[in-house]
Amino acid sequence: MAVSSLQRMTVPLASDQSSSTQGLLMPKLRYRFRVMFDNFGVSTPTTELTKQVISFARPNLTFEEIAVPIYNSTLKLAGRHTWADTTCEVRDDASNSVSKLVGEQLQKQMDFLEMSSAASGIDYKFVTRFEILDGGNGASTPVVLESWELYGCYLKGADYGAMNYGTNEAVTVSMTIAFDNAAQLGPNGLSDSGVGGVIGRTIGDVVTGAGAA
Repeated sequence: MAVSSLQRMTVPLASDQSSSTQGLLMPKLRYRFRVMFDNFGVSTPTTELTKQVISFARPNLTFEEIAVPIYNSTLKLAGRHTWADTTCEVRDDASNSVSKLVGEQLQKQMDFLEMSSAASGIDYKFVTRFEILDGGNGASTPVVLESWELYGCYLKGADYGAMNYGTNEAVTVSMTIAFDNAAQLGPNGLSDSGVGGVIGRTIGDVVTGAGAA
């Protein structure tokens, strides 16, 4: 088989859209990622938490719907948005580094011994950074293909899991993370890619906040 035939292993497009020999773009892979936490817990560094991550759910955004009944039809508009909680599962290591950090974060939110809560959100909220990588390592520095920064995070829940004599699995801690806002960054931290990028409020070519629904 000629190597050139590999350039045709994709969905054929119209002649005015793409070259007939365009190849398929490389997909992002689910297992090439890392997660970092800023201001999480008390102990430093938090890199042990990053190294023990098993899975992380990317942000999930939904808009409430505003229905505007008009004569014989109904117009639908986007209302307030909501960022759904995300989840992060980590392995619980034998040195207790992970469970200690998670416990410290929970204790910052609520002193369970004294039954005293934090005075304000700034006292316990943290930043979560999620990055999709290209597979580089060692001498080949990994390239960040996409990243998400989650702001105003706190632990909504922590599940320390169950023990079982009949399994060969590592002990894990599953964290449910609530957050206030998020920004999607492009390759190596470029701020003009995706959610949070600079896009004008437009009507045609005119930037404005007024116009037809």
